[in-house]
Formats: sequence, structure tokens, C-alpha cells
Amino acid sequence: MDWSYTAPPMQISAPAKINLSLSVLGKRPDGFHEIASHFVAITLADTLTLKPVSESGIAFTCSDASLPCDDSNLVLRAARRFYETSGLSPAIRIHLEKAIPHGAGLGGGSSDAAATLRGLNALHGTSLALHALAAELGSDVPFFLDGGSALCRGRGEIIEPVAFPHRLALLLVKPGFGVATPWAYGRWRDSRELPGIPYAPQELPWGRLVNDLERPVFEKHLFLATLKRWLLQQPEAEGALMSGSGSTCFAVLRDPGAGPALEARVKAEFGDVWTCLCRTA
Repeated sequence: MDWSYTAPPMQISAPAKINLSLSVLGKRPDGFHEIASHFVAITLADTLTLKPVSESGIAFTCSDASLPCDDSNLVLRAARRFYETSGLSPAIRIHLEKAIPHGAGLGGGSSDAAATLRGLNALHGTSLALHALAAELGSDVPFFLDGGSALCRGRGEIIEPVAFPHRLALLLVKPGFGVATPWAYGRWRDSRELPGIPYAPQELPWGRLVNDLERPVFEKHLFLATLKRWLLQQPEAEGALMSGSGSTCFAVLRDPGAGPALEARVKAEFGDVWTCLCRTA
């Protein structure tokens, strides 16, 4: 296959997010759940490289061999919808360098899809209205077109940017398993709180931490309930919460310099978990 360039490659950053708050308001007639959530982008990010080539079609590769490279991948789906909508003929190679773990509640797949749409729009000099395309691909994808900080309503596609000037230092912790978002929402209504686990909103100087999906997820995954409770007991943590539908929990650090010590204690206490020190972007 001939991958000779017809134009220089373009790199696009695809940042992760955390949910500082996530309230589930009920199930909608279309089967989705009505939510109100504060999304904030963070400095952890995947990287997409877009390379125009002479060979027609869309070729896609990924650094994470566990992720599919077929039409179930949101990057490929986003690229196909872009070319279908624009009417352009694809001749592109896309490589995804993964840093955001899969099934983590950090929005990695949604951010990758949004970055694909943004990148192709810029690369081809088109001016497609991307919001409708993003909403087709997933509830969280529209947020990542602009990122930053936003209140997300509806099923997540109604975006209201809000100022959030705080550069919160974070420790992200994810066990070896993921949580399927549809499963978490499907169990929300009938789930119950576990005794001894803190679910109440945490009122902090810069805002509130609360997540309604902790209830169903903690019911199945006691590890995450234990992890959140442990993080809240650590002197370095100003607050702690599960992000999205999990399985990542994050601690907001009082002092960024204390992050490495807390990260080391997490690994000593919980074993083989993925961790990342980062900030809100």
C-alpha cells in the first residue's frame, strides 16, 4: 500500500474529562437518561495523527492492541460520517496513540471521535457544523468539540460552557476492570447505597463533588467503594469521587507536590492499579 504523503500530517490532542458532578434525573422516552453534569477537561490526553495519502480509503491503527480497529471504533465511525457528510473522497491514514484507559469514565473514546471530526474539518479546510455529527456518535462527544468546562444536560449533548478557572491537581486511580456505561445507567433506579460508604455531596471552595452513578456501580464493584472511602481518608485529598460511570476514581489534591507520595501509597495499598497525576485543563 502506498502511504506517500499528499500533505503534511496533522496531530490533534484528545483530552480526557472528569465529572465534578453527575445527577441522574430520570429515564427519557427515547431510552436514554436525563442528566445534569459538570464536565471538566483534564491534561491527560490521547493523540491522533492524520496523514493524507495517495491511496483511497481510511486506514486506522491504534497503539493499544486491545482496542478494535474496525467500525466499532469511534474514530473510524467519526471519520466515515465526516466524509459522508462532506462529500469528499477519503484518502487518509489515522493513527491513535492511547494514553486514556478504556472503560474508565474519562471519555477517551468520545474525545477521540471529537478530535477526529475537528482534525478532518481543519485538514480539509471545510466548515461543517460538527455538533449534530458529534451527537450522532455519542452523548459525550459534543462536549469534546470545545472541551474546557461545561454543564451538560439532556443525555449529555446540550452543552453550556461555564467558567472554571481552578487548576485542580488530581490523582486518577483505575483498577484493571472497566464499567459499561449502559449497564450503570440501567441499574441506577433500583440500586441502593452500601452502609458505611460516603455518597453525600462534598461542598468545596471551588464547587461540589457528587455522582449518582456511584450507587449502582459501588453495589457491584465493592473495590471502587473501598477505594473512594480510602482516598477521602488521606490527608492529601481535599475530595474524592468516581468519574462518570467508572471505573476511575479521582482525588483532588490539596497540594500538587504531595501527589507522588499519595500515588505510591495507593499502589502499596491496592496493588496493580493504573494511576495518573494530572490537572484540570
